[in-house]
Amino acid sequence: MTTTRPSATALRTAALLVTAALTVTACGAGGAAPDARDAGPAAASARIPTTDVVSGVREDPAAAALLPADVRARGTLALASSVGTPPGATYLPDGRTLAGQDIDFADAVGKVLGLKLTREVASFEAILPALDSGKYDVGTGNFGVTDERRKTLDFVTYVNDGQGFAARRDSPLKKVATLTRLCGLTVATGAGTTFETTLEENKHRCADAGEQPYDVKTYADQGALWISLQQGRSDVVMSTINGLRYAVQQQPGLRFLNEFKRLDVGFAFKKGTPLAPAFQAAVNRLKKDGTYDRILKKWGTTPSAIATSRISPPEIR
Repeated sequence: MTTTRPSATALRTAALLVTAALTVTACGAGGAAPDARDAGPAAASARIPTTDVVSGVREDPAAAALLPADVRARGTLALASSVGTPPGATYLPDGRTLAGQDIDFADAVGKVLGLKLTREVASFEAILPALDSGKYDVGTGNFGVTDERRKTLDFVTYVNDGQGFAARRDSPLKKVATLTRLCGLTVATGAGTTFETTLEENKHRCADAGEQPYDVKTYADQGALWISLQQGRSDVVMSTINGLRYAVQQQPGLRFLNEFKRLDVGFAFKKGTPLAPAFQAAVNRLKKDGTYDRILKKWGTTPSAIATSRISPPEIR
């Protein structure tokens, strides 16, 4: 898949727009929030935790020894990070500093392995093909581990998240137990995600049931996705469980509907990477020294903890 990657400035602007959107009450939910006129990147980002849970992490020689010799000698890795909504990854008010669960985990793993991570912000849908081409060594972006992705990529798991739904508070939707519940509605989701794949592969179910198909609207810009819901151009959002729960906590105009499917989430690599064992050992080291739990607690995602890191496990069914 070829993708034109937005500029860093455009990505920062989009991420700040997303964060700002999380502070504004959705349209049609009984009026604006009291602080809606003042809601902006700074106001929104003030809600983002900034507790330092990474700087105290120390190198683990046993984990670092699992790195390929050339990587140890070089001391750096090229990391691509997708920046969208918290708690995954977002920008602080300065428009430059990244914060989020994915950011903390990557930085902590880098410290365990004694590596400097050269981070470049890239759009979600551009990262996976860029890994295959060798442009980046590793990618983060709340990448769910699916059997289809495992055909061409390797993963090292660090949390369990998955697919869920959210809607405006005035929506008649209460739960989406089956995708036929979406028939006749407009569903907003991220471009190039497992959500888009799930929706497109199951769109036929509405026709099979004699109902009008749902309409899938995809967005590379997460800010535009949330605004489509707020302005009534979409009826429901399908996204990450943790991201949706965070959004609902930030504004009274949204309602989390339900979890739909759980997925392991991992660092993404080119298929056959020699880096996977070292990253797995690093994640498990973070679990042992308590850093892992501190990161999850910081971002309110403790229910996403995994028992142990695994390399490219089968998709959760």
